[in-house]
Amino acid sequence: MKHYRAVFSTDWNECLAPCGPFDYVTFAYPELSTALDDIFRRYTGNDITLDAAVRKLTKLLPAPIHQDQMDAYLDRCFATYRNVPALIEWCLSRDILFMINTTGAVGYFQRAFHKGLLPPVPVVSAYPHPCFTAGPKKPLLELPLLETADKARNTHEIVRRHAIAFSSVFLMGDSGGDGPHFEWGRRHGAFLIGSMTKPSLTAYCRKQRIHIDCYFGRHYKPGEPRDRHHENHFDFLSLKDLISEKLGSHKISAS
Repeated sequence: MKHYRAVFSTDWNECLAPCGPFDYVTFAYPELSTALDDIFRRYTGNDITLDAAVRKLTKLLPAPIHQDQMDAYLDRCFATYRNVPALIEWCLSRDILFMINTTGAVGYFQRAFHKGLLPPVPVVSAYPHPCFTAGPKKPLLELPLLETADKARNTHEIVRRHAIAFSSVFLMGDSGGDGPHFEWGRRHGAFLIGSMTKPSLTAYCRKQRIHIDCYFGRHYKPGEPRDRHHENHFDFLSLKDLISEKLGSHKISAS
């Protein structure tokens, strides 16, 4: 088993990429856009569970999403924020386990890796449906995520498996759905990063008295609309300096 000195466990949607977890559905069925946006806001704001959100979504679908529909969406719409793939590669080249930990569908990542849109990562924690053909570039480990609280459980499992110190764990999230993950991280001494931080995460952390160590990108106020143009100006590779500093120059050398 490869030795890792740290873990970077991060949400994906609106955190590392400008897309939402249901965008592939609205690509196939654009008439569902408004309803799915409402479902997304409700579960990321912790008003309903992820399971309830998926059940609502499933009832709206005229048919299950097929692999060719996901491929068509990725071919047309796949995007990340600036230099996210470079950050992934930088982490892995320095024995930092990069873990995608998201309520998005595992099939999205299976096909994205298959198409070479992202560098292969060791671990993807994601909702298990839809699930497609992964291909040879799939992660070494796929962990099922059925509720937002599973983000913390899955990160904890990876930390345990690789015997990584909690002080070498970095968590990144953007919305209230990441609140339980941050709550776990604060309890164990992980370093917390808010990325394109939404009011729902700010409110969750304030209520639970969780201190976010670093804000990256936009930090939105209540009622403030998303500014995707501004979001795209932030260079995620610049996080390497923060990571290097927190781990210590004796543990990791920055390029």
